[in-house]
Amino acid sequence: MAAHSRIFLPFRFAIFTSQNIRLRPRLILLKAEHYSRISHQEGVGASSPHAEEWTPPLYQEHVPTSLFQKALLTVGSAAVAITDPYRHDMIAVLGETTGYYALMRIRDQMKADPVGQLILSERPRINTRTVDLEELRNLPEGTFGREYVNWLDRNDVTPDSRAPVKFIDDEELAYVIQRYREIHDLFHTLLGMPTNMLGECTVKMFEAVQTGLPMCAMGAVFGPLRLSSRQRWKLRNYYIPWAVRAGYSAKCLMNVYYEKRFHEPLEELKADLKIPPPPQVPKSTSSNYSRLYKR
Repeated sequence: MAAHSRIFLPFRFAIFTSQNIRLRPRLILLKAEHYSRISHQEGVGASSPHAEEWTPPLYQEHVPTSLFQKALLTVGSAAVAITDPYRHDMIAVLGETTGYYALMRIRDQMKADPVGQLILSERPRINTRTVDLEELRNLPEGTFGREYVNWLDRNDVTPDSRAPVKFIDDEELAYVIQRYREIHDLFHTLLGMPTNMLGECTVKMFEAVQTGLPMCAMGAVFGPLRLSSRQRWKLRNYYIPWAVRAGYSAKCLMNVYYEKRFHEPLEELKADLKIPPPPQVPKSTSSNYSRLYKR
């Protein structure tokens, strides 16, 4: 492909995205990867001035990408994630392509904390191969581990559902975002939030304050578009203010070695982490909403 043809790749991709955003969301990401490969093949030849930008894979799932390729992936994944917030694969890609500087700040926070340092050193993983869920089910009611598996069962979720990191061009930062993904369900447990859109928007706002990841902020902003007007009213007046306060008041939850604290009572752990109780929405909320918006 000629150099001037590559200039039009973003425009071709934007047109393709606008035409297929509602009908074929996964095809958008595949097309983004296709255009990325075109750019890569044209840009890493021996005579190309961009040849020095290419790097070999840094970890098992790593896909080296240039800034241009990341831009394509960002556009595609954002377009799909906005229209379908339950596309966790698209949200994962968006988090990787937009989160580099936030991940560096998180890593610095972890390195400044003794527990965070231990996590970065030992690199624990949370999945069914590393965490014995049956053992957690045998813990007493009210313990963190028991409440975690109860939450998994209640919401039909498995810790194996987290996608591997691909597009982070730093091996340590790749672990940081992988760790964030794998403890996301633990955030739900600590915050007492379900997996419905109201709960996800609340957790995303909490995570945005805690981590600074752009993907979390985008989820908190665009996720409510999928809610009813009554749910958005609850989110705006109760859940979002609580999530922001909780995010600022709580300790950095990336510096918690959760696997070593499953046996602790959940309420004691929340108190130690300075996580406030979830918001109490009054039963009179419906009548208040009706007076304000149904006149």
